[in-house]
Amino acid sequence: MNKVYGSAAEALDGVLQDGMLIAAGGFGLCGIPELLLGAIKDAGTKDLTFASNNAGVDDFGIGILLQTRQVKKMISSYVGENAEFMRQYLSGELELEFNPQGTLAERMRSAGCGIPGFYTKTGVGTVIAEGKEHKEFNGETYILEEGIFADLSIVKAWKADETGNLVFRKTARNFNPPAAMCGKICVVEVEEIVPTGSLDPDSIHLPGIYVHRIVQGEHEKRIEQRTVRTA
Repeated sequence: MNKVYGSAAEALDGVLQDGMLIAAGGFGLCGIPELLLGAIKDAGTKDLTFASNNAGVDDFGIGILLQTRQVKKMISSYVGENAEFMRQYLSGELELEFNPQGTLAERMRSAGCGIPGFYTKTGVGTVIAEGKEHKEFNGETYILEEGIFADLSIVKAWKADETGNLVFRKTARNFNPPAAMCGKICVVEVEEIVPTGSLDPDSIHLPGIYVHRIVQGEHEKRIEQRTVRTA
C-alpha cells in the first residue's frame, strides 16, 4: 500500500467533508501541519470542528481557516495570540469547548487506544466540570472526560519512512502523536521521507500503523514571540 502522496491537496483528496471533526497537532506555531491546513482552506471545506491546543495566529495555522469562516467549533486549551479567534468567540460566531492541556492530550490518546472515557481531577469545581459526570474515588471527586474520536487527524513530523513510521523533532512532537492516534484517517506532512528500514526502531515516536497518508514539503519556521537584546 503506497502511503506517499505528491502534495497536501492530493493527500486530502476524498477525505474532506463539511461538518467533520479534525484533530490537529501542534503547540502555538511549533509543529503545526501548515501545508495540510492550507489545503483545507483551498478546498473550501466548512462547518469544521477542530480539536487542537490552540488556533495558531491570525495569518498562520488554524487562524487562516478562522479568517475564511470555515471553522464552526474549537476544542482547545488556549485562545490567546489570535485576535480573530477571540473576536469570533466573544461575538458568539464560534463555539468553544475549553479543555485543560493535559485533558485534551489524554482525550486524544485515549481515543487512539480505543478507550471511550476516563476520570480526572483536573477541572473539578470549575466551568470545565459543568454538565459532566462526577464520581468519587477514595474520597476524592473526579469528572468523566470522553475520548476524542476524530474523523481526520492532520499532523506534522520531522521524518517518516515509506510505511509511515514517524520521528518528531524535539518540542515539535507536542500534541502530534496523540492527535495522530485519534483519527479514523491520519494524514501527515513531513520534512523528509526516508527508505523503509532506515529509521532506528528505538527512535520511532509513532508507529506507521496509525498513519494512512504522507506528504513531504517545505515548511516555514516561524517564531511566535521573538525577543532580542539591544546590546
